[in-house]
Amino acid sequence: MTPVVSLRGAALKFGQRTLWENLDLDINHGEFFAVLGPNGSGKTTFLKVLLGLQELTSGTAVLDGHPIARGNQRIGYVPQQESFDPDTPLRARDLVGLGVDGHRWGIRLGGAKVNRKIDRLLGQVGALDYAKVPVGQLSGGEQQRLRVAQALATDPKVLLCDEPLLSLDLQHQQAVSSLINEQCHEHNSAVVFVTHEINPIMDYVDRVLYLAGGRFRVGTPAEVMTTEVLSKLYGSRVEVIHANGRMIVAGIPDAVTHHHEDAHAVTGEVG
Repeated sequence: MTPVVSLRGAALKFGQRTLWENLDLDINHGEFFAVLGPNGSGKTTFLKVLLGLQELTSGTAVLDGHPIARGNQRIGYVPQQESFDPDTPLRARDLVGLGVDGHRWGIRLGGAKVNRKIDRLLGQVGALDYAKVPVGQLSGGEQQRLRVAQALATDPKVLLCDEPLLSLDLQHQQAVSSLINEQCHEHNSAVVFVTHEINPIMDYVDRVLYLAGGRFRVGTPAEVMTTEVLSKLYGSRVEVIHANGRMIVAGIPDAVTHHHEDAHAVTGEVG
């Protein structure tokens, strides 16, 4: 099967700083692909490349057989969780509706058809019970469910997720991760999931791109998330410990993670 995302010889540099170079990567339909690494390693910038918001320094990036361009309807995007102002009057269903026809100008046409689609999306993410509630009155987990529904409105071939679990409690992390995994496998969408914490999605991930210090490694979690591989990436001893079904990464060197506000939580929780 032809990959849905393909990068060849991809490099991204800012001045003298190299985020990555010589990156050859294919991401397939129905694949749950995680992008890991400390803050400042280029995880979000990688998504910007796929969104057409950031040009590569060199190399090529192709999505569904076409050069990547801004505003591609084949892409759905789930941003980082950021709470709405409590006084925001926008209802839950209105937020999801922006994903259906928010790119169009003028009066909404075919209102009944659009409303049916919004109801289907709300049902898909378990949000029908609060469809008419102003988004500012919803919890962070409920708001993030709506962002997932909005991102699914175009039935995307690629779903890009930028730290979608930040600030969510464990229950909501599990719920949102499960929703995204359903889109991956039931609709054969590729999921590109940027995160600093692999544990909530460990059961879903097919492959990992780990970025650190201008270097990278691609492979299954079992191939990448090891003491040997991460130590080589960071250029210093890093321990990967498995405990109670969780993965803990310890010993991240300060020299590599000076951009990372919480270095101990690169891929797991410590303490």
